[in-house]
Amino acid sequence: MILGVTGGIASGKSLVVDIFRSLGAAVVSADQLARRIVQRGSPVLEKIVERFGVEALHADGSLHRKFLAERIFNDDGARADLNRITHPAIAELAAREFAELTRRGARLIVYEAPLLFEAGVDRQVDAVLVVTVPPEVQLARLMARDGISCEAARQRIAAQLPQPEKMARADYLVDNSGTPEETRRQVAALMEQMGFGPSPSRRDGAERSAPD
Repeated sequence: MILGVTGGIASGKSLVVDIFRSLGAAVVSADQLARRIVQRGSPVLEKIVERFGVEALHADGSLHRKFLAERIFNDDGARADLNRITHPAIAELAAREFAELTRRGARLIVYEAPLLFEAGVDRQVDAVLVVTVPPEVQLARLMARDGISCEAARQRIAAQLPQPEKMARADYLVDNSGTPEETRRQVAALMEQMGFGPSPSRRDGAERSAPD
């Protein structure tokens, strides 16, 4: 089974994915795949330069991520162009990763993809989990994490698909507004529900490490 995991910015997707990994799931990260497809000399990087100019490169020929982020942040057209260049390549590489993990016997593959719905990746997975947090918690976490103003944080949140829409399209939800242990219990229960409970050794280890 391939489970897509997504959610809004600063919702805690990485924490949820790390918990899945600790409980025995195989994990694929769309962000890591995105870095692989833009390595120096790659066809995707060449297309980015064709669209955004040589300013999109550092002197050593690597992608200038800060420049690109600034170009697309407030420009919907530029962001759409970048997505058209990168999303198909990421999807192709993800499919190869899924096939290899399945060949090696992985029963549950978790695909962490922040833009899962926006990129149409929900068609590549068997089910979707959305990590949720109340809007005020999301805003506070984003401001603290990135050291930005409230206005800037609101702009970044508004640039994404609204959380209620993601929730409406999800098969599963995990509320990450509490403590990490509360989130862990939700993920463990969900894995049991899906028939992918942790092995006895992992379960016993988790119980021994739990606080009294």
